[in-house]
Amino acid sequence: MLRHAAVAGTWYPGDPGALVKELERYLSPARPPSQRASQLVAVIVPHAGLMYSGPVAAHAYALLEQATFDVAVLVGPSHYVAFDGVAVWPDGSFETPLGPVPIEATVAGGLLEGCPVAQVLPAAHAREHSLEMQLPFIRHLAPDLPIVPVVMGDQARATIAALGHALVDVLADRRALLVASTDLSHFFDRSTASKLDGRTAGLVARFDTEGLLSELERYPDYERGRFVMCGGGPAVSVMTAASGLGASQARVLARANSGDVSGDDDRVVGYLAAAFERAAPVH
Repeated sequence: MLRHAAVAGTWYPGDPGALVKELERYLSPARPPSQRASQLVAVIVPHAGLMYSGPVAAHAYALLEQATFDVAVLVGPSHYVAFDGVAVWPDGSFETPLGPVPIEATVAGGLLEGCPVAQVLPAAHAREHSLEMQLPFIRHLAPDLPIVPVVMGDQARATIAALGHALVDVLADRRALLVASTDLSHFFDRSTASKLDGRTAGLVARFDTEGLLSELERYPDYERGRFVMCGGGPAVSVMTAASGLGASQARVLARANSGDVSGDDDRVVGYLAAAFERAAPVH
């Protein structure tokens, strides 16, 4: 099964050379000055057009150069198809201008078998940009790294928990990177967005998984993406799984909003990059 790129040439450059040049423009200032001893387990990254969210996402993806993984599990929200549970792409590859990204079929199959809310639903992936926007960074920085794409339909507490716990079971013996794809608040003025996003970022920085879920549940389903995160469910699932896989500390790496690029401060979208890591071993 080949999933064709849906937003190459619009949300990010479709030309390989131009794409690498843009990625490196964002990665260069984001690369940490020295390697940390802690061990990366998961990241939260945004998924807007590359020119808007790329400078923030680069802070998380720069950490890929300091670690080795055998699979990346990408979890993002569904923007176009309404469905219950989560949709796992089972095998084949995802197309990118830098070459195809292969699916880790064993992990995908384990999720489909072990997660009670998982299903195969190609239509949920066909137009979805929340996962596709991660592929240029992954293909550029870790060209041999296979992925498991997971799109979350409903973001009910039961769905979030089922996926989080299944990820722990399936990935227990793997060197896995978990990737939660989400933007922050949507279409508030800069001042309001800063307050809302600051609250969300604080919960992430404290690794407060239950607190973030409770913050989401303060709002009706259709308002959670506007006030908190459009991918709040994926973020909570990934944080749950990261904790179960040994991560004990969280870092907010970068935060910005669309107005930083567009100059429009009246209706902004917030972006966050964060990392969840195991503590460095004590010698």
